Amino acid sequence: MKAMIIKEFGSSDVFEPSDIPMPDLKAGHVLVKVAASSINTVDTMIRQMGEDLAPLSPALPGVLGMDFSGTVTAVGEGVTQFVEGDEVYGCAGGLADLQGALAEYMTADAQLIARKPKNLTMREAAAIPLVGITAFEGLKRALVRKGQKVLVHGGSGGVGHIALQLARYFGAEVYATGGGEQQIDLIQELGATGINYKTETVSDYVHNHTDDKGFDVVFDSVGGANMANSFEAAALNGQIASTVSMVELDLTTAHFKGLSLHVVFMLIPMLHNHDRAAHGKILQQLTDIAEAGSLRPVLDKQTFSLEDVGKAHDRLSSGQAMGKVVVDI
Repeated sequence: MKAMIIKEFGSSDVFEPSDIPMPDLKAGHVLVKVAASSINTVDTMIRQMGEDLAPLSPALPGVLGMDFSGTVTAVGEGVTQFVEGDEVYGCAGGLADLQGALAEYMTADAQLIARKPKNLTMREAAAIPLVGITAFEGLKRALVRKGQKVLVHGGSGGVGHIALQLARYFGAEVYATGGGEQQIDLIQELGATGINYKTETVSDYVHNHTDDKGFDVVFDSVGGANMANSFEAAALNGQIASTVSMVELDLTTAHFKGLSLHVVFMLIPMLHNHDRAAHGKILQQLTDIAEAGSLRPVLDKQTFSLEDVGKAHDRLSSGQAMGKVVVDI
C-alpha cells in the first residue's frame, strides 16, 4: 500500500512516498481504509524532535498521523461493535509502535474509535479526535455545568474552537480570547463572546464580563506564561483545565484563590494501553453532539494530498492556518 514515511527526524521535507506492507489485523482491532488525516502540533513535534520525545516517537522508518477518518474493511477477532463498511474516526496511531494514518490503510484498536458523525464529511471528522477528546476531557474534569461562566484561552485554535462549542453544549456562558479581528470573528461565529487579549488586560475582561468575580472555569489551550493569566481570570475556588503546562510558575495566586488545576494529556491511553475504551466512549458522545448540530470543526481553506503532507505540516507550523489542517488520503 502507499504511504508517506520518514526515515529520519527533522524538517518537513523528511517525508517520502513508499510502498509498505499492509498491516496485520490483530484481535480487538479493525482494518481501516483511510480517507483523511488532520495535522496536530504533536505530529510536527514528533517529526522534528524524534528521539527527544521518547516514548512518543516511532521507530524508523515510521508512518506518522494520529487523527483519521475512514471505512472499516475488516474486523479482527473479538470485535463486535463494528462491521465491514462502517464509517469511523479516531486517534489511534502515529506514535510509538502504532502505525499512523498517512497511509492507504491502518489498523486501529476498536476501543479507540467510534462511528463517524453522519452529518460531517470525512475531512471534518478527521479534524476532531485529538482536539475533541482533549477538550471534552478538560471540560469534564473541570466540572463544567449549566449556568457557569467559562473562559477559553485560544478560542480560535484547534482545541480551543472545539472546547468553546462543547462548553456551550454543556450549558455554560462562554467567552474566548483571540489575538486579532479574524480570530474574534470566528469565536463569535461559534457562539462565544470574543475577547481580544492584545487590547484588553485580564483585569479588564474579568471586570467587564464577571463583575470582578472571575470565571468559574478557565480552559487554557495556550499554556506557558498564559497560565498566570488563567489564574488571574479564575473565580475563587475556580477550575483550571490546561493542555500545555510546560512552565515554571509561582502558584501563590492559585493557592490564595483555592484553584484546582487539571492537566490533560490525551495520549496516555494510546501510549500505555490504559483505559482505551474511555476514548471510544468520548468519541461516541462527540458523534452524538455533532449530529445534534452542536459541534462542527473549522477546516483551514488550504487542502493537501497525501504526497503534500510536508506542506501541510508547514501550514500548521506557520501559524497562518485558520482551523484544522487536513490531508486527503
